Amino acid sequence: MSHYEKPAELYAGLRLHQNENTGGCSPRVLAALAAMRADQVGYYPPYAAASEACARHFGVDPDRLMLINGLDEGIMAISMMLLRQTPGAPAPEAIVPEPAFEIFGYDTNVAGGRCVRVMPARDFQFPLDDVLAAVTPATRVVFLTNPNNPTGVSMSLDAVRTIARRVPAGAVVLVDEAYAEFAVTTFIPDLPAFPNVVVGRTFSKAYGLAGLRIGCLIGSPDALDRIRPAVPVYSVNIAAVVAVEAALQDPDHVTAYLREVAESKRLLYAACDRLDLKYWRSDANFVLVAVGDRVKSFIAGAEARGIYLRDRSCEPGCEGCLRITTGLVRHTQQCIQVLEEVLCGAA
Repeated sequence: MSHYEKPAELYAGLRLHQNENTGGCSPRVLAALAAMRADQVGYYPPYAAASEACARHFGVDPDRLMLINGLDEGIMAISMMLLRQTPGAPAPEAIVPEPAFEIFGYDTNVAGGRCVRVMPARDFQFPLDDVLAAVTPATRVVFLTNPNNPTGVSMSLDAVRTIARRVPAGAVVLVDEAYAEFAVTTFIPDLPAFPNVVVGRTFSKAYGLAGLRIGCLIGSPDALDRIRPAVPVYSVNIAAVVAVEAALQDPDHVTAYLREVAESKRLLYAACDRLDLKYWRSDANFVLVAVGDRVKSFIAGAEARGIYLRDRSCEPGCEGCLRITTGLVRHTQQCIQVLEEVLCGAA
């Protein structure tokens, strides 16, 4: 959960502000959790089977994958191991192209590094030249998200390759692929040629396991060994281990949800066109919509009608924008109806 969000139990309506799977997890996950034995809960969790299942799923060797307690833990581990300041030395730097997941900057500061923010380009096209210009001998991490959150706009894999070739020796490029299932593109096949790149994946979004907190880092064994000391030995709990194995055994559930998301985006685009609202076509499971100086009242009006949307207007390049999760079609239809009501009420 974002550090800037209120607790989940305070939400009683339709959650379209956190990019969660609004249809939930596979029934196989629920069955697997219900079948858990007392000794499984009583013992520390084994990871070999889940790691191997995830490695098969992503097409990598098991020694190139590390399970983590949600992708957030991986980001924190990278920050703690690469961005700690040595007394008397300049602060190590992390480059963050904006707008970005706020945890990148938060974890950089916690670790003692210096966050170098690169401002967005027109219509959120990836600012490759500006990122390269921000690289210095003190660069230790470059945080990239593909597709971007909160814009949903993808960057080219060539841009990742170029950055990886230009960072100093010892630096790591993290490619946060939290929404890769929706974009159907990934840097994973390129990893053998780029040992300084680590890909982060999560099962919170497409697989509906956000409440169980499980993800993974994928990269060269040497890169993962540098990060591993910051990850607690048993940080992934047994319920998450059981759930991810079951989730990977039901690809049809994910495929069906991807179809729902694609149709939801089509419906939301059409509604925005009809309502004369600017938006950006998204490769993720959400859409960034510009409503101008009405953003606060817009979000409040939707919340009063039981729909929670995310205010992104404080982020660079996102002035007057809100983000809407596009999940199950029926939820998106409900959201569109509320958007129309709010706009009519504000007219």
